[in-house]
Parts: sequence; C-alpha cells; structure tokens
Amino acid sequence: MLYVAVSALSHPGLLRHRNEDSLVAGPWTLCATVTENPQTLVFRLGTPLVVAVADGLGGHPGGDVASALVVRRIAAIGPALSSEDAVRDALHACNRAVYEAAGGEEESELTAMGTTIAGVVVEEDSLRVFNVGDSRVLAVSRDGLRQVSVDDSPPLEPGQRTTSLVTQCLGGTPGYRSVDPHVTTAPLSSGDCYLISTDGLTDPLTPDVIEVVLREHEDGRAAFELWKAAIEAGGPDNITLAVVRIGDE
Repeated sequence: MLYVAVSALSHPGLLRHRNEDSLVAGPWTLCATVTENPQTLVFRLGTPLVVAVADGLGGHPGGDVASALVVRRIAAIGPALSSEDAVRDALHACNRAVYEAAGGEEESELTAMGTTIAGVVVEEDSLRVFNVGDSRVLAVSRDGLRQVSVDDSPPLEPGQRTTSLVTQCLGGTPGYRSVDPHVTTAPLSSGDCYLISTDGLTDPLTPDVIEVVLREHEDGRAAFELWKAAIEAGGPDNITLAVVRIGDE
C-alpha cells in the first residue's frame, strides 16, 4: 500500500526578524512560526492529501496574516480537492479571502497584504501540482531535478538568476485582482519525491546543490540538509520547505 511521508521545516533565516511563511500538510499547519528541527508526518493514501507552502509578501503589511489565512483554508478543504477545477476554485476563494481580510474596499493597516502559494494534492494514482507566485514545486527522478510549478515572475535580465518580484499572488493589491492559478496533473508511483519550498530556499541554492542533497538524503535528513545549505548560503529570507516522498509498505 502506498503512503506519503512529508518532512517539513520553517525558519526565519538569518536576516529577517520574523517568519512570514506558513505550511500545510493534510490537517496539520505551521503558521508563521519556527521549527527548530524537521517534522515528519506519514499519511496513508486515500482521500486527497494537500501539502503546500505560502510565502507572505515582504515589504507589504500582514504577510504572516495572509500566509496563515491561506494555509488554514487549504487545510480545511484539502480532502475536497479531487480535481484540477476544485484546486483552481479553492485558490480563487483564497485570493478573495485575503483581499477581504485586508479590509476589502476599505483601507486598513492590512491593505495590500498578500502571499504566494505552491503545493501538491496527492491521490492514490495521481498528483496535482499548483501554484500562484514564485514559491516552487520541484520533482526528483532518475532524469534529475526539474521544476514542475510555474514561476509568476518577470523575465530575468542577462546574468540574473533570481528576482524578488512576482507578477501575481493571492491578495497583494489595494483593489481586488483575479488570479490565474497554475494547475497540472501527473501520474504517481512509489519512489516519487517532490520538494515544495518558498524562495528563501531556492534563491540562495542552485538546482545542482538541491539535487545532490535530495539524492543523498531523504525525509527529515533531506529537509535538514537543505535548510542547512540555505543558512550557509547566507539565509537571506524565510526558509520553508516540505519534502514529499511516496513510499510502499
């Protein structure tokens, strides 16, 4: 019988005063908090299982509020995310919820708060990948590491590897703006491994470094080594990640 092992960690990094990232794994959430060590949860495959990270927008008010709001909503409706349309509907509802929590048309101290989101929904024979913003989902296979989410970022300049700008997110604007979520479905099999992370991990680390860690380690050790590598690379932003492994009992 297939199962899902989820190893998660969330940390403010070395330069930020607080953590504005949040994470959901099934009914379990980490909301703008800090884990000193990776936490590993094991789930039997059956009803849809959602694993996602949300990165509250830096430079905007209430990034921690926005990311926590979104992962809690996703945790509550995760078992109902049984189709691509259901995932899109959920993300549209989250976008609306962030806007309304920021005060809607009335200006407030939370006006323009926003968050990115990226994650997967795991079912018995398939996996749905989704994202809005620049948090990422990466797949590890015999062919190497590949990105299966789509960055909502402007084109990079020559020689530029990363950017902190996003072209869409949940909330993030004074007036309501619709989003166009990226959602795809892939087959699922034992041994599949995915990394879901905020850009606090993928900005300081190259894909080669991430791939080496995920090939040499798994589960909690992999999560720890990825976090350690990001810290050694300067830890410039909040670091939140989940290593998702499909196993067979």
